[in-house]
Amino acid sequence: MNTGKITNYYEHPPKDGQVKQLVFLLHGLGSNGKDLISLAPFWTESVPTALFISPDAPFPCDMMPPGTPDSFQWFSLQVREPKEMLEGVRMAAPILKDFIEEQMKAYNVPPEKCVLVGFSQGTMMSLSVASLYKEVGGVLGYSGALVWDEKKAEQGVNKDVPIHLIHGEADDVVPVQAWQMAKKKLEETGFKVTGFTIKGLPHSIDQDGVESGAKFLNTVLSH
Repeated sequence: MNTGKITNYYEHPPKDGQVKQLVFLLHGLGSNGKDLISLAPFWTESVPTALFISPDAPFPCDMMPPGTPDSFQWFSLQVREPKEMLEGVRMAAPILKDFIEEQMKAYNVPPEKCVLVGFSQGTMMSLSVASLYKEVGGVLGYSGALVWDEKKAEQGVNKDVPIHLIHGEADDVVPVQAWQMAKKKLEETGFKVTGFTIKGLPHSIDQDGVESGAKFLNTVLSH
């Protein structure tokens, strides 16, 4: 049994006063928490009482040479077949869920005042944890994909989670078809999904994506 645990994370404090919301930033394969925490200064004006938390994923990236510093993964993507990816999500999701719940408890913030923001593999994790494991305020996903767990879905999913997905049409790492498939499956299941694709954008986040993300965070956390 895998006993991984999130042990390191980065924070960006709220602009105004005490912590009233939490925004979790989940990085992609081979990256680390320092990557996405850089988005926090662009968003703090939109959600000035939110604490941004960006953890390192719990496992060293197995697609990098052993001992490579600051390179982590939520689960292995050496085999990108649906069955293997689902097994990876099922292994990693409880680890992330435990970390989120620890932070909720530490700051006395309810689930509906928490948003998960993911990039690439971090979007896979965000969608899985938000829809299947924990009621949260929303999911903001960039350049990601949906790893659907039919077994969990049959047990009931939280369809009230607002989901906003953004994807580059020139993405050569996670093709834009993944955005189309995720949106279709989630909407068929009953989720409300917003978002758009961006012409010419590769596997990254541009200014339009950052600004749209700011509006989404404000919408779901300011009511």
